[in-house]
Amino acid sequence: MSLPFRRTVSVADEAGTFRLADDIAAIARAGDVIALHGDLGMGKSAFARAVVRRLAGNPDLEVPSPTFTLLQSYETARFPVHHFDLYRLADPDELIEIGFAEAVGEGLSLIEWPDRAGNELPAERLDLVICEGDGLNGRRFLLEARGDGWAERLDETFAARDVLKRAGLADATRAHVQGDASTRRFERATGASGSVILMHWPSFGTLPVHADGLSYEALVHATDRLDAFLAIGDTLRQRGFRTPRLIAIDEPRRLMLIEDLGAGSIAPGGIADSERYLAAARRLADMAAIAWPEVATADDGRTFPLPAYDRRALLTEVELFASWYAPDIIGRPLSETEAAEWLALWDGLLARFDDDRSAWVLKDYHSPNILWQESGDPIGLIDYQDALLGPAAYDLASLITDARVDIADDLAVAMLDAYCLHRRKVAGPFDEASFREAVVVIGAQRNAKILGRFVRYAKLTGRTHHLRFLPRIRRNFEKALDDKVFAGVKLWYERLAPPASRP
Repeated sequence: MSLPFRRTVSVADEAGTFRLADDIAAIARAGDVIALHGDLGMGKSAFARAVVRRLAGNPDLEVPSPTFTLLQSYETARFPVHHFDLYRLADPDELIEIGFAEAVGEGLSLIEWPDRAGNELPAERLDLVICEGDGLNGRRFLLEARGDGWAERLDETFAARDVLKRAGLADATRAHVQGDASTRRFERATGASGSVILMHWPSFGTLPVHADGLSYEALVHATDRLDAFLAIGDTLRQRGFRTPRLIAIDEPRRLMLIEDLGAGSIAPGGIADSERYLAAARRLADMAAIAWPEVATADDGRTFPLPAYDRRALLTEVELFASWYAPDIIGRPLSETEAAEWLALWDGLLARFDDDRSAWVLKDYHSPNILWQESGDPIGLIDYQDALLGPAAYDLASLITDARVDIADDLAVAMLDAYCLHRRKVAGPFDEASFREAVVVIGAQRNAKILGRFVRYAKLTGRTHHLRFLPRIRRNFEKALDDKVFAGVKLWYERLAPPASRP
């Protein structure tokens, strides 16, 4: 079998072993197999222990050697980890008794003395051979990626370590940070000088055609350009808003090291903090006092023109409800007539935004992307690379109908009132009645879109963790339909006869 990746890593001490384990754990996936080869005393168990602790997020976790039990398993936030020690295995047939095949398919498997597994050892794996290095505690690791999958990830994780070195964080530990429903992945790297966020942003690559010869991403103006994140973030910060600064970048590998704004939330423990949500609403009103440019400019001079949040984009998004969510809950595809009626109803509702380019729409202004700051500007912003020119009502609607946090009716009313009061204060009079109605309309559009988007994401990727938010999002959508402006949409929805949601 060909070896698409082969690399030797030398470390001077046990800390170097732990650092390599950190880099490998950072790219591990469910179903991966790491075969640990080496003589007695070379540190196979120490390496496996470091990987388990890193994935468990607990540096003090008890990780005993499975020399006598053959297998020790651990549950982590990402996937199970199975640590095998086959030294005392008398016959590969004994693997059946410990559920070897099932465990290997379920999570990450770390296998010491893998040769004793015989033909049961998966052909696609990472072989890691440990032998003596320089000095008493030095070790040399030979990494051999067998089969597809490992080579590209290994190249990326070592590139990430190089980026950290350039930033003065060569010895930083790396910890997985929960990301969003996108291809991006995040880590928090912590060293003696502090912590930073490492963002891995793969390109979209070739995308399937959605409509009119274009992908869904092109139709809704989603981008994979690094320039977008940098230019939009820097322009926001230049105008007084808090966004993470760029620390280092590897553009060919699409790795960015950015300032860590912490993990403070406007909804600590998943519970909406009223004062923090009100502060977030007022901060949006501050944006209304600024004449935003059509082209964002990064600190290093690179630019990114913001697209308009046009009606085609809004309709493409809301169409996800009809093509993905509605069929999922009623158990059948919509008829051509039903789908056409849905879009026609929304076409009329969304026409009011055709000429509204009054604001930068950050698109996902809600709890996961608003990091509470204890000093200075309390609102830290992330996840703004898909910002568009469009209606200011969108981001407030996103905040009021937070997909991940229950927002009480009185808090929603208070946020809308706080926004309007503060906007009049900082930006002068505006058509408040039209704005309030726009919040309702665009809020319903957003929730319909997310219902469809989350179902689509789950069916296309197999990742279902976002589906737990669907009941809340559906309640937000149905609540909006009580407004008289949605009389036609509500009738269409009730004819669909979806299972009951609100009491």
